[in-house]
Amino acid sequence: QVVAVYGTLSDLLSVASNKLGIKATSVYNGKGGLIDDIALIRDDDVLFVCEGEPFIDPQSDGRAQEELTGSHTDWLTLNVGGRYFTTTRSTLVNKEPDSMLAHMFKDKDAWGNKQDPRGAFLIDRSPEYFEPILNYLRHGQLIVNDGINLLGVLEEARFFGIDSLIEHLETAIKNSQPAEDHSPISRKEFVRFLLATPTKSELRCQGLNFSGADLSRLDLRYINFKMANLSRCNLAHANLCCANLERADLSGAVLDCANLQGVKMLCSNAEGASLKGCNFEDPSGLKANLEGANLKGVDMEGSQMTGINLRVATLKNAKLKNCNLRGATLAGTDLENCDLSGCDLQEANLRGSNVKGAIFEEMLTPLHMSQSVR
Repeated sequence: QVVAVYGTLSDLLSVASNKLGIKATSVYNGKGGLIDDIALIRDDDVLFVCEGEPFIDPQSDGRAQEELTGSHTDWLTLNVGGRYFTTTRSTLVNKEPDSMLAHMFKDKDAWGNKQDPRGAFLIDRSPEYFEPILNYLRHGQLIVNDGINLLGVLEEARFFGIDSLIEHLETAIKNSQPAEDHSPISRKEFVRFLLATPTKSELRCQGLNFSGADLSRLDLRYINFKMANLSRCNLAHANLCCANLERADLSGAVLDCANLQGVKMLCSNAEGASLKGCNFEDPSGLKANLEGANLKGVDMEGSQMTGINLRVATLKNAKLKNCNLRGATLAGTDLENCDLSGCDLQEANLRGSNVKGAIFEEMLTPLHMSQSVR
């Protein structure tokens, strides 16, 4: 019969049903390909309709028809998650003969009767992720449309056992990852972060890079900066009360007039930093801990450091003029060539410290030999 092809595929099936006196449910082209979109029909196509049975080529001889009756042709239609794909058995089998798809379709009855009313084989997987896999089996190239998540395609490749595709996908995913950003955090970014964080939440900035950032006059109390990079930062007048700066890099940083009450700076590196006029003295008795810190060449002139722990710290060539070090722990501290003039060292523990070349002129409290310095 000759019919006009217009409208949708449903319109075509309705016209064909009326013309042929059957309940047409499927349309095939001359090679047995299932038509699932009217846009696929060409002007010179000869179409075949049926009520759902497999396609049988009417041009084949009687013996061939007998062989094909009730069986599957080389053309297959898959219903993957509600979307139809037409392909050949050889496509599903030949490229990856050990895959799940190959085992499913290498024998005509391998998939049993799990077919929908249109004769398509049912596969309960994502059609969006299945399409790149089918195309790969067709031509051996990984082509993924924009907006398709490669991780989803990788999961499907693993599910179907397409081993050669898995390697391609893993490489593509690795190459698609953005390069790690090691650029320092700016003041604007950090302030935005501070404002978005509840005041009672513990802020953990461990290992972050703030190199060269202006963090002056900010309230940074109780923040965990352990192992953070704060080199050359401007922390002048910042409130670092009880902050954790253990093993942090503060080399060349400016902390003038910063509040460092109860700060933890164990083994931190503050070489060449400026800490003039800082307050380490906590009225509540919580003492700042700078044990083992590298404070070579720091300028701590005029700082309040009552009871501070500087045990085995390195203060070589540091400027400690007019500092209040009353009751400070300086046991084993390297004070070589330090300027300690005008310092209050009353009750300070200097046992085992190195004061070679240190300047003690105008010291408020005499240094007694019983303090066992070297």
